Amino acid sequence: MLTASSGPAFTAARQQAVVAALLAVLPARCVLADAEDTRPYECDGLAAYRRLPMVVALPDTEEQVLAVLKVCRELAVPIVPRGAGTGLSGGALPIADGVVLSTARLNGIVRLDAYARTAVVQPGVRNLAISDAAAPHGLYYAPDPSSQIACTIGGNVAENSGGVHCLKYGLTVHNVLRVRVATLDGDIVELGGESLDAPGLDLLAVFIGSEGMLGIVTEVTVRLIPKPAAARVIMASFGDIVSGGNAVAEVIAAGIIPAGLEMMDQTSSRMVEPFVKAGYDLDAAAILLCEADGTAEEVDEEVARMTAVLQAAGAGAIAVSGSEAERLKFWSGRKNAFPAAGRISPDYYCMDGTIPRKRLAEVLSGIARMEGKYGLRCANVFHAGDGNLHPLILFDANKLEEFERAEAFGAEILALCVEVGGTITGEHGVGMEKINSMCLQFTAQELGAFMALKRAFDPAGLLNPDKAIPTLNRCAEFGKMHVAGGQLKFAHLPRF
Repeated sequence: MLTASSGPAFTAARQQAVVAALLAVLPARCVLADAEDTRPYECDGLAAYRRLPMVVALPDTEEQVLAVLKVCRELAVPIVPRGAGTGLSGGALPIADGVVLSTARLNGIVRLDAYARTAVVQPGVRNLAISDAAAPHGLYYAPDPSSQIACTIGGNVAENSGGVHCLKYGLTVHNVLRVRVATLDGDIVELGGESLDAPGLDLLAVFIGSEGMLGIVTEVTVRLIPKPAAARVIMASFGDIVSGGNAVAEVIAAGIIPAGLEMMDQTSSRMVEPFVKAGYDLDAAAILLCEADGTAEEVDEEVARMTAVLQAAGAGAIAVSGSEAERLKFWSGRKNAFPAAGRISPDYYCMDGTIPRKRLAEVLSGIARMEGKYGLRCANVFHAGDGNLHPLILFDANKLEEFERAEAFGAEILALCVEVGGTITGEHGVGMEKINSMCLQFTAQELGAFMALKRAFDPAGLLNPDKAIPTLNRCAEFGKMHVAGGQLKFAHLPRF
């Protein structure tokens, strides 16, 4: 693994001053400064880059969050907000002379209103815990990222997380009604509301997905929806990846919006099946998982319609879940694809780009060509319905040259996504990982507008300052990635 090097190292005197100021406003158990204690916070899910934080603060209350922000503001200390650390883009990578502010201990469900179908929760509440609390009322929280057993709602808000059911039920931004935010200036502001409209500027959607650069989430009001009476999953097998990609477009073109529409290539299926025994077709070049939910009658009708479309698109075999246990088994393979990668590779690099659905087959073919170019395998698992790709580039981190090839492979995938009219991220965020690719996708004027928005919330530039939005100097220094003559050129891509 690589050690990140950007940012000045802290001095002992600086650390002592920050710790003393934090201990004046927090209990001793809420302040970590010894390397042994801060080591678990050196990275998030993008473990290739690691950096020890100077101090970790773990406030218990909103008032303590404000107190930490005041200390950092007065001492000009950078702050990196952190949830459960499951993010995959380095958004919670510490700054060497900064404070990691973890909201993990703000983990209470404030109230759940079954009649209004809402829940008010603190940012440290796990995604799945919301649905568990709502289950006795026949309700659940729809966004379901693969890490939902561990990831927190505060982190979901920061990254605008999705999940396998985001096609029908939307991302975090579509399921959050209100966010309570602590600003660097020491204020508490509420964005959005539980009514149909809220007074003032509509800044809720601006804040969701802002990756900890605008404020600290202290409370979230989420929308709950009724659990469907029935749900079934179709597993469709395809002899080639192009047919599978085209089938996705055909399903949507037929006017069908499945509850979930996911795709896995053969490498992914063979990687996962021994791990979860989901019953996947290991001879298929690609499989689609298409879920229908609603009343029993609605599900029967939608399964029949989707089956007809998939068969017309070239599906070689179709299986439909016959029980709830089998439905969950089908999904378990998709949701365990990332950990299953460890069965066939020492390390993997999980990318996250989004493309128009009609270009799926083209991009998958392009990724297959890149495998030969870089000499690395790539397992493709993704939210096919909304074009959100998650290629898993397999490599050995003990071999620096392999990691460099994996980085270049990933950057070229993102460049291809932009080239076909897509974006460099769907739900993982930009963080540290894709900051150079921002220079590829956005103009200097657009990056300037992004930075102006950040300054409006954070004039001192202390909130996650080295993430997500590259400075114009950075883009000028490291250059833009561009494709010329079929070869992706890199102009001084940095090693963090």
